[in-house]
Amino acid sequence: MSHSPIASCNGISQDRCELLARHIIKTGETVRATAIRFELSKSTVHKDVAEKLRHVNPALYASVREVLERNKSERHLRGGDATRLMYMTRKERKNVNN
Repeated sequence: MSHSPIASCNGISQDRCELLARHIIKTGETVRATAIRFELSKSTVHKDVAEKLRHVNPALYASVREVLERNKSERHLRGGDATRLMYMTRKERKNVNN
């Protein structure tokens, strides 16, 4: 079984919150992408940066909140891109088979 590079015990939880938040701020990644990168669940990442961080580091929380809100406002665009890519791929496969 693969272990997360970040332990989840209480003493490390604060560090993890801050590490995840700094990563999201630096890269602009979504919660999903960050969860994959750090081998954590989306729920864990979201809870760390959207709930726990507010109490641990309010200034950092305010910064990460901006990125999370921007990602949320853009998610319909990413979904549209994924749908467009899916249909383009289907069309290309159909053309290759004919």
